[in-house]
Amino acid sequence: MNGLPLIAGYRPQAPLLYAAEGPLSQARFLGQAAALARTLPEATYALNLCESRQAFLLGFAAALLRGQTSLLPPNKTVDTVAAIRARYPDSYVLSDGTLDGALAGVVPVSLDLACEDWSDAAPAIPAGHIAAMPFTSGSTGNPLPHAKTWGGMVTHAGLLSRRLGFDGAHLAATVPPQHTYGLETTVLAALAGGAVSHCARPFFPQDVASVLEALPAPRLLITTPVHLNALVQARQALPPLAGIVSATAPLSPQLAAAAEQLLGAPLHEIYGSTESGGVATRRTTAGELWQPLPGVSLREDEGGALVSGPHLAAPQRLADIIETGADGRIRLLGRSGDLLKVAGKRMSLAELNHRLLAIPGVEDGVVFLPEPAAAAATSNVTVIRPAALVVAPTLNEQQILDLLRQSVDPAFLPRPLRLVARLPRNELGKLPRAALLELMR
Repeated sequence: MNGLPLIAGYRPQAPLLYAAEGPLSQARFLGQAAALARTLPEATYALNLCESRQAFLLGFAAALLRGQTSLLPPNKTVDTVAAIRARYPDSYVLSDGTLDGALAGVVPVSLDLACEDWSDAAPAIPAGHIAAMPFTSGSTGNPLPHAKTWGGMVTHAGLLSRRLGFDGAHLAATVPPQHTYGLETTVLAALAGGAVSHCARPFFPQDVASVLEALPAPRLLITTPVHLNALVQARQALPPLAGIVSATAPLSPQLAAAAEQLLGAPLHEIYGSTESGGVATRRTTAGELWQPLPGVSLREDEGGALVSGPHLAAPQRLADIIETGADGRIRLLGRSGDLLKVAGKRMSLAELNHRLLAIPGVEDGVVFLPEPAAAAATSNVTVIRPAALVVAPTLNEQQILDLLRQSVDPAFLPRPLRLVARLPRNELGKLPRAALLELMR
């Protein structure tokens, strides 16, 4: 592959995005991207901080047209942005709004660029070009970048689109485009997967309903467990959906069943990582096993789990412990260093979290290891006692421990267990480790 079109199956008058004023055609989008590209500075990297999905897509496409690589931060805090700029000095910032703190080299992205519609075939991007470098979320340590080629991203978009029915669908998403999950399911799904993405990123349940109402059928909701739980708790009615997609953390079977019943659509989860992208899916109400995407294989070795696939230049190490069946489907057993062993007994942090969140009165919570895991290299277990942060306005700490003791061996009870007003979840609902440790001080 020498070059791949910026928009697969390019149809000039077909919509690519739904903006506030209505559908935006593929020809108009390419015209705007080309106009923006002409204003970009000479640089290797573009740090894309745009909030609007439309502005993000314009900046992403314009950077590709200039042969640049988009840096996609895990968050937009001053410290994170400064650290990335220091690491990549040959970079500038793309922004569609006010940024915290004074930043040099900021290029504004306007949504009403004066331009002509694109009048040629869709421009081609070299398949081997490093199109994006998303950073890990920092939930298990410091954020790290991972290079993605345009050819790999296009290949992967096709795999996800065929598995989840993106082609021809209209997508509403509660997730930001900078995260790998949002990038794959809202940006690449539109550019290379045949979907049409809504530009808004709704947060509250009623906002989700309003965005979906603005879209024609078939509609897909791209979301996270945190947002899905909010919809279920609010009993929010939505327009008819063709499907729901969730990622960033495994769903409980109870929440998945409640969501399908309330929203009247099948719910599928994506399993993956920043390093590998989404590599397997499951319909949660049909069972716990995950089905790898076509051509993707997952296997275990002495170091844990490895994933290979047509979108990856080399096998990638995953942070999870898996069990692979004869049919290729996998079972997740927990994260590496996630299995606890005390007095010959074993339990995973994931299971502890499920037990904690099942307690009536617990609105949110997390069980985690306050120290780095000290597991033996061959055992994948640790003897460090877990800690917990819990949001439970009607309970005290002892009541929670007493209720947890009914389903958890006392050896695994988290201590300390601390009540907090809220957990420091980021915009994807993830919990950066540094923020958890700060609350435990």
